[in-house]
Amino acid sequence: MTSVANSTWELVVWNEGEQLLSAVRGPETRASTAPVPQDSRSAGILFAHGVHMPHLPVAALVDGQTPPRPVTAGMLDLAGAAWPAPAYGTAEDFVQHLVDAGALVRDPVVAEVLEGGSPKVSARTVQRRVAATTGLSLGLIRQIARAREAALRLGGGVPIPEVVHGLGFYDQPHLSRSLMRFIGRTATQLAQGRQAQPLSMLYSPPELAERG
Repeated sequence: MTSVANSTWELVVWNEGEQLLSAVRGPETRASTAPVPQDSRSAGILFAHGVHMPHLPVAALVDGQTPPRPVTAGMLDLAGAAWPAPAYGTAEDFVQHLVDAGALVRDPVVAEVLEGGSPKVSARTVQRRVAATTGLSLGLIRQIARAREAALRLGGGVPIPEVVHGLGFYDQPHLSRSLMRFIGRTATQLAQGRQAQPLSMLYSPPELAERG
């Protein structure tokens, strides 16, 4: 499938045959092709901007992931400890256990600025803390968010000129360059639903990019 760009990191658990594996995947700065093993199933927890693991710098995982680790007897190895592997019904409890143990923390400044707020710190401090907790710049996070929103609107039937104007692209070529870089599809392909291969989960993050 085509794995679209994503500015957040995630914890993934999946199977390869009879073996259950886990890994932490970092942000993806451009669209890429990802293999999908036959008969494989996976579950993932996508973490919000500003949430990070102090022992695992996200910046080192941009466009990459940790080496896959086996999940043995239902236990997942993370942050130097063994945890019950999360499932669809236990993901929130799993995250809360990580928070309680100090393995997962949230930077309120990063969360505030990406939700449209104005933290009472300098712009340089904001840039530094965004980079430290996301591995990306604020501008790149917003570019990715805008491209994902454009793809959703085009897939939903919004005309290309309206997407260009509504999301603040300079013109259609600007939109096309952004979509090819971050989504791996042209505006026409998305508008017409022509997919040579499936896209990874496409959604618009709550912190939708500002214009520009």
